[in-house]
Amino acid sequence: MMRLRLERRQDTPVALQIFIPIAAVLVTLMLCSGLVWLAGADVGEAYSLLLLSTFQSGYDVQDTLVKAAPLLLTGLAVVVAFRAKFWNIGAEGQLIAGAMAAAFIGQRMVLPTFSLVPLMVLAAAFAGALWALLPALLKVRLKVDDVVTTLLLNFIMLHILTGLLEGPWRDASGYPNSPSVRFEAEFPVIPVPIVPDLRVHLGVILALVAAIAVWWMLTRTTLGFRIRAVGYNPTAANYAGMSVGRTIVIAALISGALAGLAGAGEVGGVRFQVTSDLSSGYGYAGIVIATLAELNPLGAVPAAIFFAIIFNGAGTMARATGVPIYLADVIQGIALVCMVAGRIFAVYRLRVVRPAGAQHA
Repeated sequence: MMRLRLERRQDTPVALQIFIPIAAVLVTLMLCSGLVWLAGADVGEAYSLLLLSTFQSGYDVQDTLVKAAPLLLTGLAVVVAFRAKFWNIGAEGQLIAGAMAAAFIGQRMVLPTFSLVPLMVLAAAFAGALWALLPALLKVRLKVDDVVTTLLLNFIMLHILTGLLEGPWRDASGYPNSPSVRFEAEFPVIPVPIVPDLRVHLGVILALVAAIAVWWMLTRTTLGFRIRAVGYNPTAANYAGMSVGRTIVIAALISGALAGLAGAGEVGGVRFQVTSDLSSGYGYAGIVIATLAELNPLGAVPAAIFFAIIFNGAGTMARATGVPIYLADVIQGIALVCMVAGRIFAVYRLRVVRPAGAQHA
């Protein structure tokens, strides 16, 4: 009787690395089509609206790219952290910390006009890094579980934000929003030469530059080599003379800074103030994006754009077909499960084992 056995691969073929995320997305859409059918909508029409409505005009494309920017930055934050085996589930809180720091700087009337945008970006990166430093130190010094600490710090930061917006930082309008940043602190809008009438704010450009910078850092620098070595085998890395604890802390700081930059983009380029619903789950979506990209910084770019299309298209689909807008969240969750399951076939291959007698026949 034949049996199937999982056998560890020596190397994963490049074609398979590309195929697995695509297959995970296709399987996700197939599984979610049942939910669309249960909602009483035509599956083809619903998916057409979900995936194509964001390309109907230049404004729709622009809105998709703006939505993709924070998703890409939180995805990159997770990529760097997970590469070092620092399980940063706290990009949500780090994004909020960065947004608060950027808004605080952007509201200062004493600062020169030319310094506002650079200082907002730096303050956001610093605040996000600082919020990621605490769980990293707890992991390195006290062996505290980083999944728990980073996750709980999200809720702590959210309550800090809520307390400020309901109290001393409340806008004069009475709504739980912070005061707006100065007009000079709003991120400049940059035209895209290859697409007529397409303009994106500075935060979108920063996100794309960050993707290239993170890829270069991880693949072309000694720091990136240390991060990958510590993540792959911390015992061997320590034996080779690398400081495992220091590398984890540095990876956490970079990860938090990237998530903080996402907050700066939302304040400087989209909302121009801090609101209670600022993040909309970008930090958690970053985990799915990094997983779908197989922790590849450049792969995070199409993954972030894909989820931006899903999130923006879900509203159009819901209005036209009656399918709940929460289908986007379901797709996000199922995509994560499918990608994790698909990773099994990236690491192992299925081998057919025949009985000994059959082999000699």
